[in-house]
Amino acid sequence: MNWNLGDYGGKWIIDPNSVTEIGCIHTAQGLEVDYIGVIIGDDLIVRDGEVLVDPSKRAKDDRSIFGWKKMKKENPYEAKPLLKAIIKNTYRTLMTRGMKGCYVYCTNKETAEYLKQVSRS
Repeated sequence: MNWNLGDYGGKWIIDPNSVTEIGCIHTAQGLEVDYIGVIIGDDLIVRDGEVLVDPSKRAKDDRSIFGWKKMKKENPYEAKPLLKAIIKNTYRTLMTRGMKGCYVYCTNKETAEYLKQVSRS
């Protein structure tokens, strides 16, 4: 799939011809579409009902958590909740772009099962 395609400018996500393209939070933020598809990667998983994050599984060029290793080493008590909030907010922001609906795919099976369960309740 095309990733963060620049042919349409900053508003590629609302172009009718971009339905087969993929973008990150930075190219989707502030824009709404009828339906959105979100891939939840291994940076956010659920284990025994608890949401866990792993910043090392994030894309290496993601600037939203730039310097996280240093922050975690120097101040782990502040770093852990901050990293969790940033990663969770990324997915929340992406999932709220769809005005009529959101399709979610999880790379982790337990996370997918958890989301299915909570969406039914």
